[in-house]
Amino acid sequence: MNAGSSSVKVALFEEGDAGPARLRAKVSGLGSDPTLTWNAADGRAAAARPLPVSADSGAALDHLLDELARQNLLQHIARVGHRIVHGGSAYTTPTLLDAPAMEALHRLIPLAPMHQPDNLDGVAAIARRRPDALQIGCFDTAFHAGQPRLARLYALPRELSDAGLIAYGFHGLSYQYVAAQLPAGRRAVVAHLGSGASLCALADGHSQATTMGLSPLDGLPMATRCGAVDPGLILHLIESRGLSAAAVRDLLYEKSGLLGVSGLSGDMTVLLKSSAPAAREAVDLFVYRVRREIGAMVAVLGGIDTLVFTAGIGENSAQIRGSVCEALGWLGVVLDPAANAAGRSLISAAASAVEVHVIRTDEEQIIAQSVRDWRATPAAAVCTG
Repeated sequence: MNAGSSSVKVALFEEGDAGPARLRAKVSGLGSDPTLTWNAADGRAAAARPLPVSADSGAALDHLLDELARQNLLQHIARVGHRIVHGGSAYTTPTLLDAPAMEALHRLIPLAPMHQPDNLDGVAAIARRRPDALQIGCFDTAFHAGQPRLARLYALPRELSDAGLIAYGFHGLSYQYVAAQLPAGRRAVVAHLGSGASLCALADGHSQATTMGLSPLDGLPMATRCGAVDPGLILHLIESRGLSAAAVRDLLYEKSGLLGVSGLSGDMTVLLKSSAPAAREAVDLFVYRVRREIGAMVAVLGGIDTLVFTAGIGENSAQIRGSVCEALGWLGVVLDPAANAAGRSLISAAASAVEVHVIRTDEEQIIAQSVRDWRATPAAAVCTG
C-alpha cells in the first residue's frame, strides 16, 4: 500500500511468490479529478472509473478496499506492507506496525505533514477491514540512513543534531528499486521527478547524498512545495509579515512550487502545454534547479557514470529530460533525441560519456519484497489501529 497526498496505490502479490504483482490499482488525481484504475498483471488497464471530486486519500482507500472485497480478494490478504514516508532515527528497517511503533510514527507527522497522516490512516483502515493481517512499515527515509555523517548534519548546535534534527532524505523506496537495476560499481545520479521531486547520489547502489533533508520540503521545487529557500525568508514571513506557523506551513507545502510560480497549476503536463509566461518560468526554474543540484551530486561522487530519470515527470516527459540534459554537456552527456522522444530505457547517444537511462520505478515491488523477507517472532502482534 502506497497512500499519498495526490494518489493512493495498492498492489496485490501472492504470498511466497517473488514474481510480479497479481494486480495493481490506483486512485490518482486526488483534489482535482480522482479516477480509480485497475491494471492486470500484464500492465494493461482492466477497468477505470471516476470518483467524486471530494474524494480524499481516505475515501480513495475505501474505494480500493471495497473493490478488493467485491473481487473476493480482501478476505485472503495475510500481510500488508505500507510505504511510510518518515521513519525518523529509530526506524531504518521494515518494522511491525504495532501500537508503540504507530505512536512513535504519529509523533513524526510535523516533519511530513502532507504524507505521514495519509500513510498512517492507511494502516488504521486495514486494521478495521482486515484485523488479523500482519502490517509492516517500509520507510522512505531508511535507504539514506547509511549516508556519511557529514551528509546528514546541519550546522546547528550539537544538542539539536543529537536530538534528531538532521537530514533524513526521502523517496528511498524508489531509489532502492532503481539502485537494484544498475550494474555494480556505478557512480549514479538518480532524478526522482514527480509531484514530489528529489535527487540522489549513488555509489555502488548506496546513498551518498540527497536533496531532501529533515522533511520532504527541502531541495528541488515541486508541484506545490517550495524546495530549498533561505531560512531568513521564513523568519521574514513570521516576524515582518505576521504569518502564523500554520500559515507558513500551508504556504510552503501547499501554495508554492510550480503552482506558486505559475499561478496556474502544479501539474507539469498542464504547464508544458501552456503559453503563459509565468508557466514557462515555472518550468524553467524547475529545470534550472534540477541541473544545479545534479552538479552538486556529481561533486559528492567525484564524477558520474550514469544519470537516471524516474517517477512521473522523469519517466514520461521527454521535454523535461531533454531540457535538463541540454546543459550537461560539460559532464559528457549527449542524448539520442529519437530514443528520448520514444522514452526508451537508454536515451544517451553512443558518443555520450555518461549513460542516461529512464527507469520506471516500482516502490510497491520493494515493499512486497520487504514484507516477504520480514520474519515475525512467535509473539508478534498485529496493529489494531
